[in-house]
Amino acid sequence: MSLEMQKLYDERLGRYQATIALEPTDRIPIASGSCYLAEVYSGATNQEIIYDPDKWLQAEMAFIKDFPEIDTLRDNRVWAPLYDAVGCKTYKLPGRDLPPNQHFQFVEEEYMQADEYELLIQDPGLFMLNKFLPRVLGEYGSPDANRSHMAFLKAGMGQMMMNNIMRNRSLQLQTVCGMPQPTTGVFIAPFDVLGDVLRGLRGALMDTYRRPRQVLEACDVLVDVMVRFALSTADPLRRYPIFVPTHKACFMSPKQFDTFYWPSFKRVLEKLIAAGYTVRAYLEGDWKQHWHHFNELPQGKVLCDIDTQGDIFKAKADFGRQQAISGGIHDSTFILGTPAEVAERVHHLCETVGKGGGFIINGGCNIPYDTKPENFRAMIDTIMQYGWYDKNCKPVPKPPAAAASAPDDIARQYRITPWATRVKELGGVRGDEAMIQQPWDQLEAMAFNWLWTWTM
Repeated sequence: MSLEMQKLYDERLGRYQATIALEPTDRIPIASGSCYLAEVYSGATNQEIIYDPDKWLQAEMAFIKDFPEIDTLRDNRVWAPLYDAVGCKTYKLPGRDLPPNQHFQFVEEEYMQADEYELLIQDPGLFMLNKFLPRVLGEYGSPDANRSHMAFLKAGMGQMMMNNIMRNRSLQLQTVCGMPQPTTGVFIAPFDVLGDVLRGLRGALMDTYRRPRQVLEACDVLVDVMVRFALSTADPLRRYPIFVPTHKACFMSPKQFDTFYWPSFKRVLEKLIAAGYTVRAYLEGDWKQHWHHFNELPQGKVLCDIDTQGDIFKAKADFGRQQAISGGIHDSTFILGTPAEVAERVHHLCETVGKGGGFIINGGCNIPYDTKPENFRAMIDTIMQYGWYDKNCKPVPKPPAAAASAPDDIARQYRITPWATRVKELGGVRGDEAMIQQPWDQLEAMAFNWLWTWTM
């Protein structure tokens, strides 16, 4: 990386990190977590973005060239060939199931039966292998054993290819454009594992009445599963927050949320914070009945994106002194409004919610595909005019936060075949056992964590 790009990268990252930490910085960052406009701005189709990594990267670089003021960039996270290799049923993809210019869609079904809670609770790995994945991954669930085995082989190879694509993208944006990521790594709240892709919203909410004990026990088990999945996908240098979308909380009453959603979600957040990470949480829908709970977490550790249905001013008043917030521009304003209307809104946000820091101006958890480029430019220009705190402040990256303890002490790592089982089968080993056990445990952990990719 050139000295110029290193300086630009450090400045952008430092500004972003300081805002999350509620610390002083020079200005309000321009740091959407999901800038979908960047995918299609240069003319690429949605199909090209998810099937052709080169066109995806070219689209992002073209976007950065025209909007160099932005501080982070993330949009697509789907590499479609991996989903094709396993026949994943939870997504409809542009160019395959949908028109090439349409956004991918999530397909919610009850992929777990109501009487399968005990298997999930007792052995989450076997539940995934024997129940969930054969239903969700059509190729793996094929009655043709050869086709099923090949699907898993292709899935492993596809995962490595996708990791290389994501790594190359990140390095290219960093070294060529001086551009940080807004998030690296992902998880979902334990209740959302149930409500999104296992039982579905209807099934999960009905279960809170019909089998509340099992719902709570399943959420308890999923705490460590989600923590280890998040850590396995997170930035090892701890520069970027871990991403968590929250999907079902907005459908829950405060009593339901306090009983079934928040306790396990809070434990995941606390464990990731103890591991030295921050978190970027999309508070999807209207969270106003629930977001006061973020005051219970350590200060400056969670950046909360407020959706279009939320009230950014109330969010600032309710917990904005404890955690950073992002949002404030309605999606409809980006799509249907005028540059003057965007500028007026941004100016107002700078003068109100932006006072004192800890704020990122953004859309409702994203910059929509249909955003008028001139409206995005108006947002940037207005921030560059009114969003300054102290131009003499020179943002620099923060040193990585120290982990409170080792990952094994923070969260249990489940394994399908523990080393103790394998060494017993071998009848012991004749050399250095630790040398054999370490890669065995590592691969077991990687394989187990990968199973949960398909709940995202």
